[in-house]
Amino acid sequence: MRATDSKWIEITYGAIGVFADDGTMDLGELNFLLGLALKDGVIDDDEKRVLRSIFSKVTQGQVSPAVWARIKEVREKHEI
Repeated sequence: MRATDSKWIEITYGAIGVFADDGTMDLGELNFLLGLALKDGVIDDDEKRVLRSIFSKVTQGQVSPAVWARIKEVREKHEI
């Protein structure tokens, strides 16, 4: 297994911690997950799948406007 093969697993485990804390996501937590995905500079298909799943659990009313804007930006930029 290549090192990049396990990045999506790291993102998944990271998300568990994010949502277990208070059931929502702040900007620091979002940037942490994105940092994992972008460790090698690319978000591959598996990472996109995991991030898509994470983002689908977040609604605009649950997060700050900054977090919502960042999610929208990442979705557009990386086609998630």
